[in-house]
Amino acid sequence: MLKHFQPSLEDHRIAKLAAFAIALHMLEAVVPSPLPGVKPGIANIVTLYVMYQYGFVTAAWVSLLRVLASSLLLGQFLSPGFALSLAGAGLSLASLYAGMHLPKRWFGPVSLSVLAAVAHIAGQLLVVRFWLIPHAGVAYLVPVFAVAALFFGTINGLITAQLLKSKVP
Repeated sequence: MLKHFQPSLEDHRIAKLAAFAIALHMLEAVVPSPLPGVKPGIANIVTLYVMYQYGFVTAAWVSLLRVLASSLLLGQFLSPGFALSLAGAGLSLASLYAGMHLPKRWFGPVSLSVLAAVAHIAGQLLVVRFWLIPHAGVAYLVPVFAVAALFFGTINGLITAQLLKSKVP
């Protein structure tokens, strides 16, 4: 017999933060992109903020729930788009986990955001290269996506740093 599940305050926190990240992701999904596949990744601001405020495990939950729920809402669950999103989020989370252990003096929200953005793009390009388009020509996309990751990672990191400074709950 199943025991009655009573959600904890941590469960409620994760649900609220994931809902916010999902809403940002959905908003981003309806805004046209200047280049196919290039998006600002504003939902990643939530993940980075959560990592600083509540720890890596909570950030991982928020990120993975965002990927899962957004893919369901957009009708992309188990599609190539879902695989791209999951690979990007997974590699991004791995880089954030590693980045947490780097010297805080040189690695703050902006540099970790750039690191995560580059890892996100790398995860997606790996899926493209080895599954969707198994051709070496995919490498020609790396500079364009790397510049976009640097640009948006910097902006998202600056926004996160400002949110952390202003003590947003």
